[in-house]
Amino acid sequence: MKRFVLLDTAPIPHGDSALCLFEYGEDFVIKIAGGDGGQLMNTRMHGSEDALAEIPCKKIAGRPEPRVLIGGLGMGFTLASALLHLGKSAEVVVAELVPGVIEWNRGALGAKSGYPINDPRTRIIEDDVAKVLNAAKGDYDAIMLDVDNGPEGLTQKSNTWLYSMDGLRQCHKALRAKGILAVWSSSADRKFSEKIAKAGFKAEAVQVYAHGNRGTRHTIWIAEKLG
Repeated sequence: MKRFVLLDTAPIPHGDSALCLFEYGEDFVIKIAGGDGGQLMNTRMHGSEDALAEIPCKKIAGRPEPRVLIGGLGMGFTLASALLHLGKSAEVVVAELVPGVIEWNRGALGAKSGYPINDPRTRIIEDDVAKVLNAAKGDYDAIMLDVDNGPEGLTQKSNTWLYSMDGLRQCHKALRAKGILAVWSSSADRKFSEKIAKAGFKAEAVQVYAHGNRGTRHTIWIAEKLG
């Protein structure tokens, strides 16, 4: 019988919680320490994480030297998908706040996604994606956000800034002309769709299966910069 085996615990900087990496049979699972037992992510179901990069990267792949930003390394599947759908001249910047998550992706966990962290097109920034965004102005062709559970932060209350009007407007500033903002969420949110539009985007909420073509579906907002 399969059981959860705790492999490591990684403190979340500037917070009171931590992330826990578990082995579960042939899969890996990440949970919040001391939480209700729910899974943040696992290596068996990553269809929506793949789509978070596939959809916007296909739209901008033909641009010269495309540069994209991913907020949250997670289990590396969004990064792997971005690299798959972009050419050799691309740069994929990944902002990851938790040092332990980066180390997990360099170890056994990384094998599940093919170690995209080692690709020469990858640039890892160990910092809060909010800080990376605030330092940017027209730097990216696409921005992909997969932080916490979506518009409502779980691991850090400060993450909610990303989904506020100020955060969305900063994403708008950080994007190049006709840049694409992609936002992952565990569920749909009509109010958030309206907020993205007010921030200067033409947005569409896409429903994507977490695994295969049935079962749980997640929401990805695909928003093109206007103006």
